Amino acid sequence: MPPADNTAALAAATRRRAEQARTRAEQALSTAARTGQPTTVAGLAHNAGVSRSWLYTQPDLITAIRQLQQRQPATGRTGPQPATVASLRHRLDTALARIKQLRADNAELTHRLETAHGEIRRLRAYAPPSCKASEANEVISATLR
Repeated sequence: MPPADNTAALAAATRRRAEQARTRAEQALSTAARTGQPTTVAGLAHNAGVSRSWLYTQPDLITAIRQLQQRQPATGRTGPQPATVASLRHRLDTALARIKQLRADNAELTHRLETAHGEIRRLRAYAPPSCKASEANEVISATLR
């Protein structure tokens, strides 16, 4: 007895499954458009009970999803946003405080440098005549430590 040829029945079942999947995907797309909920390929595939890969094989449905996404506002911040007045004010206050601190540090260092130069000048002016320059520098270095 030859094997039964059931290819016609299998092909018909495959067509029915594909039609049902397409109908479910179209219904899910229609529901998403009515509700205004954010639409993604993954979300629509989940709601329709189909795979994303199958959905991507349907160019007209993908085009419809993209058009629906463009009509919907973005759900979150998607890129650089302008700074608020409060954040700019905080950054300015922080920068001004830092500038004030750096100016105070600079003034302190300038005063210390001026004092050191004065001390060097005083030591050189009153170094004994028999003192060599190298010895004077050693005395000055030791004094400034």
